[in-house]
Amino acid sequence: MAEVATPNMREAVGAHFTPVKRMAAGAKDEATNAKLARSSIAESLRGTSLTAIGNLSNAQIAEIMQTAGQMRDMVTTSGGDELLKGKILTTVFYEPSTRTNCSFQAAMLRQGGSVITVNESSSSAAKGETLGDTVRCLECYSDVIVLRHPRSGAAAEAAAAMKKPLLNAGDGVGEHPSQALLDLFTIIDELCGAAVSAKLESEGALASALRGKTVTMVGDLKNGRTVHSLTKLLQRFDVNLRFVSPAVLRMPAEIVANAQGEKCTRTEHDMLTPEVLAESDILYVTRVQKERFDTEEAYNAVKDSFIITPETLGRMKASARVLHPLPRINEIDHACDADPRAAYFRQMTNGMYVRMALLRLILG
Repeated sequence: MAEVATPNMREAVGAHFTPVKRMAAGAKDEATNAKLARSSIAESLRGTSLTAIGNLSNAQIAEIMQTAGQMRDMVTTSGGDELLKGKILTTVFYEPSTRTNCSFQAAMLRQGGSVITVNESSSSAAKGETLGDTVRCLECYSDVIVLRHPRSGAAAEAAAAMKKPLLNAGDGVGEHPSQALLDLFTIIDELCGAAVSAKLESEGALASALRGKTVTMVGDLKNGRTVHSLTKLLQRFDVNLRFVSPAVLRMPAEIVANAQGEKCTRTEHDMLTPEVLAESDILYVTRVQKERFDTEEAYNAVKDSFIITPETLGRMKASARVLHPLPRINEIDHACDADPRAAYFRQMTNGMYVRMALLRLILG
């Protein structure tokens, strides 16, 4: 005869299983809350401009990193999607650009959007039109503008004149925020692995991935907007920063001052010593920017201050990585390219994923 459950038995069974049900419900609630939190962070980026890395909170940066990982997966499996179909990106470049311009265009095209390109020779700036008037006209045809300009502060000025979002693709010796974000993604991806870079679900996870890392920046730190933005980003975390440059190309004093804090430490050097190389997890190399010098003689005096060779890499950890925003001139020997520690071309690929993420979050 089948046993009939008595009220006492049912109560016992219920008592036995209730905690499990509660645990399951709690885990579900936690996952739901995390999803809502991410949705709220993503929503905070919608329609916003990005003129400086300080515009972003750590939580927003973590969201961009995770979305970039998703973009990499999507491109790898299907090449892209149509989420931004019907949206138009206008690139406005008053300085030459290969990587930044092309990666923003590819980022838009891989999500089904369209691109209009404007450069200095095709802009009415040649007729004396102000930057504010130029971008106000172009936003009439566009959903987002990407601007590169030779004057520091130009991006913020342009964004203030607009109603639609603007992304700073480099303003003189000022900042290059999307480059800092792709550099950050690359640092985490190369040092921690793709499984980590693709799942930075919180600012805590982001901080954990960077904790204790040593990043050494070498070359033209005075004029390098890429290292300016990257320093402003990394100084928020528990990292060690090493600035290596000739005296005349030192990192600007105000950036150095802010890079010494409760968590972040920094030191300055005029030589790339074996000791600095040995402790570096990331060697971030920049070219000496000829276009920022007043005379050819001044440029020639420092242009070959640091040249990275296979012998240089031999003094570094096997797990270390060499990054460079490119273009390079002769500051990294081409013989280094075959070394697995040379990550600068992987860095360029990551630029497209990060810019896909930015466009998706801002326009999606």
